Amino acid sequence: MPQPLLQFLRSMLSSLRDLAPIVLVIAFFQLVVLQQPIPNLGQLLGGLALVVMGLTFFVYGLEMGLFPIGETMAYAFARKGSLLWLVLFAFALGFGTTIAEPALIAVADEAATVAADGGLIADDLAARESYALGLRYTVAISVGAAIVIGVIRILKGWPIQWLIMGGYLGVVVMTVVAPAEIIGIAYDAGGVTTSTITVPLVTALGVGLASSIRGRNPMTDGFGLIAFASLTPMIFVMGYGILL
Repeated sequence: MPQPLLQFLRSMLSSLRDLAPIVLVIAFFQLVVLQQPIPNLGQLLGGLALVVMGLTFFVYGLEMGLFPIGETMAYAFARKGSLLWLVLFAFALGFGTTIAEPALIAVADEAATVAADGGLIADDLAARESYALGLRYTVAISVGAAIVIGVIRILKGWPIQWLIMGGYLGVVVMTVVAPAEIIGIAYDAGGVTTSTITVPLVTALGVGLASSIRGRNPMTDGFGLIAFASLTPMIFVMGYGILL
């Protein structure tokens, strides 16, 4: 059997194994606790097959394309020796991947709808789109800034724990002064930014950069960028709420 096909089948089996607990939980509560037949069983099985295929293609694509390109570009920028270009690339990567995150798009649209229903913004399409786009740009800028901070930390060898503790102290302070209507959205924004597009590229950047710099350990220095990408959107979005 060709090696690529074998790897794809292994990825599919891994996807099935990962989804099995979810399927078992739903089946248990539907059949045992609720004691009701599963509605539209054929449709659900078809949807499950599509989810398995989609997850398989996604994971296989990460391993084949996104992880290697992220690490390769990190190596190239490290060899180039230009801090300015590395910082610009880090910011652009964080901004570009975040603005394209499907989860962030969904949360921003929902937040705009709720804000319109609650009378915080005008209840028309233009106002909702403007609010959602402003929220997305705010989060994207914050993630770009977070990746820059993470890259500088790798270059300088700064301990990550102090930066994280200082960041969460900032989150606590912002929570006290920010409008109550934006706090929940800000906290959710910190989670949805680190999703399907951002995580693989940012992780590959950190690991590749730490691997290419003498004296840096990929295990201790290469990871942690995702923590910054989850932290800074909470501060920036609460600031966005204060300004609005």
